[in-house]
Amino acid sequence: MDGISLLTITVLAVFVGFEVVSKVSSTLHTPLMSGANAIHGIILVGAIIVAGQATHPWVLAVALLAVVLATANLVGGFVVTDRMLEMFRGRRPDKPAKPAPNETQGETRESTEANR
Repeated sequence: MDGISLLTITVLAVFVGFEVVSKVSSTLHTPLMSGANAIHGIILVGAIIVAGQATHPWVLAVALLAVVLATANLVGGFVVTDRMLEMFRGRRPDKPAKPAPNETQGETRESTEANR
């Protein structure tokens, strides 16, 4: 394939990817990110294998760059997923109110006054 064909495929893939991801509802972004993280883990393993078998210095340099970028992408994906899950957990309730010093366990002020 010539360069124009590869560039055309890349541009079309970017547009299609943008359209697909922008149409996903916010409740489905977390599973989508988890799937992307699994794919990025596979990419990282592949980059490590290529770096380990590199015979030319430029292949080693590109492979090590791929390892660094894949690692950053994988870690960033997990950070984003964790932040999104935090949003869905909601707020935690404040600490329960402590009973007044004159109230015994199981009794409230109203029940104490009613018994008088």
